[in-house]
Amino acid sequence: MRITGITDIVVPIKSSIRNAYIDFSTMTASVVAIATDVVKDGKPVIGFGFNSNGRYSEQGLLRERFIPRLKSATAKELQDERGLIDPAKAWAAMMTNEKPGGHGERSVAVGILDMAIWDAVAKAEGLPLWKLLANRYNGGKADESAWVYAAGGYYYPGENEKSLQDEMRGYLDKGYSTVKMKVGGVPLKEDLKRIEAVLKVLGGNGDKLCVDVNGRFDLDRAIEFGDAIAPYKLHWYEEPVDPLDYLVHAALATRYMGPLATGENLFSMQDARNLIRHGGLRPDRDWLQMDPALSYGLVEYLRTLSMLRAHGWSPRRCVPHGGHQFALNIAVGLGLGGNESYPQVFAPFGGFADNVPVKDSRVKMPDIPGIGFEAKNDLYAVMKQMVA
Repeated sequence: MRITGITDIVVPIKSSIRNAYIDFSTMTASVVAIATDVVKDGKPVIGFGFNSNGRYSEQGLLRERFIPRLKSATAKELQDERGLIDPAKAWAAMMTNEKPGGHGERSVAVGILDMAIWDAVAKAEGLPLWKLLANRYNGGKADESAWVYAAGGYYYPGENEKSLQDEMRGYLDKGYSTVKMKVGGVPLKEDLKRIEAVLKVLGGNGDKLCVDVNGRFDLDRAIEFGDAIAPYKLHWYEEPVDPLDYLVHAALATRYMGPLATGENLFSMQDARNLIRHGGLRPDRDWLQMDPALSYGLVEYLRTLSMLRAHGWSPRRCVPHGGHQFALNIAVGLGLGGNESYPQVFAPFGGFADNVPVKDSRVKMPDIPGIGFEAKNDLYAVMKQMVA
């Protein structure tokens, strides 16, 4: 199995929505296609990848460093003993001459290509990625379905409590029973009114609601907000403080007794390990949200899962950020705790395969080779123009 070509494009995903930290008015994403010499059903196998939301396109890094390294590697340098592309060897080729540390944006660029490589390898095997992962790393055992929650509740022009409630009712109508909303972007009293409005839609069940601060608070404000929401007994209180300020996380965890969630802005196994060592998180209740597409891909995520096990954490405490099909395959194949979902935002990258129903916040995986992009029409329309 050889790489015969790599193509990349930039796609706008701009939106008027905002969270407590940024707006998405200029957001973009990179999409790549990796063509191979493997032929299935009379057509060459092509793997696709893209970067998860919240980061901008990585075209400069892709074209200057990581795509050239993949192209210059010999077939022997990239292949496993069966002659298929070995994602770990491809990862090593991409990271040639890169210093340790400084994980920032390069982790996103590598993650895009890693996604495409796994898509191509699974297609070459004729297997859905979730099944390939279960066979290779989970004793052949895949979950029958994955828990998913609907992420939304952003701040946007003209938003009010009624429109927020209508949005959340829409998610319930789509089959979700757990939802997430943004907080921290308005005064506390206003956010509490927004939370209470959503809780009315959920029948007062706080365990069906997650709130996300996107790292906006300092410790004092995180404590104040946490004290205010504690009576609601929410499903989790997400990224209340800066994601790299582990001491502040640890301090908050001594005060807020409910579940905390964080990790979407940690981009390496080493960053995640520092969180586990120093962040005061509790493996019996807290949640880890590292996103494989943003953090050097699945090759690195496998290292992260090994590290977590060594520190007494179950993969079931991992619910990746991003709401994309790549992480959903990983959740099902490796037995994670679930996956984020974006039913309404970040089109066409958010959401899962078409005609795959969500029932009580659980979704079953289709039996489609690779990641399954071809079963998501609006996303595949973007991808197939790269190889037409």
